[in-house]
Amino acid sequence: MNCPLGVKICGLSKSADVEVAIDAGADYLGFVHYPRSPRFVSVARITTLSRLVPASVTKVILTVDAEDDELDAIAISGAADMLQLHGSESPARVMQIRERYGLPVMKAVGVADESDTGSIRRHEDVADQILVDAKPVPGARLPGGNGLAFDWRLVARLTWQRPWMLAGGLHAGNVVQAAGVTGATQVDVSTGVEKRRGEKDPVRIREFVKMVKEI
Repeated sequence: MNCPLGVKICGLSKSADVEVAIDAGADYLGFVHYPRSPRFVSVARITTLSRLVPASVTKVILTVDAEDDELDAIAISGAADMLQLHGSESPARVMQIRERYGLPVMKAVGVADESDTGSIRRHEDVADQILVDAKPVPGARLPGGNGLAFDWRLVARLTWQRPWMLAGGLHAGNVVQAAGVTGATQVDVSTGVEKRRGEKDPVRIREFVKMVKEI
């Protein structure tokens, strides 16, 4: 490839992990503001962590079907460079949020089979970026960050109107193959750089970023 792939390290909650991700060369840092997640961080904590992040790195705050008051608090904090909507937000809701806050919006779309690619098309018209993730199994507690991969061939032949990012079960051992199959120019990881659910591993963060940047 002509230039290094973009890397997003998601689910950060500790200052040491933020600093490792920045030092390793991550392009995006993701903070999860969703109480059900083991990676949940409060707006106050995100604001504190955001002060460690240079302007060259994009700070992404993830929410799931958040109401306006919750998003208002995030916007007022000034900690977000981008909002990631990881729930069942409709294209109309995505457009509403984008217009209300004036922040770029990344919409996550879960994929399990070819029929799910239609949702990508619908959201491309209103989002600034699309994050393609594995669709959670029925009854799953979390809409993402489950360490699951999907059949990458489902998106391999798509043409894209917007920048997009590949997520879902990625780690240092499979990210080269995943990028090769899908043509992704940006990748997202959370579970794949953890010791255990919600606890990041600095060694794995560095290995993942290094692997991606060498593609």
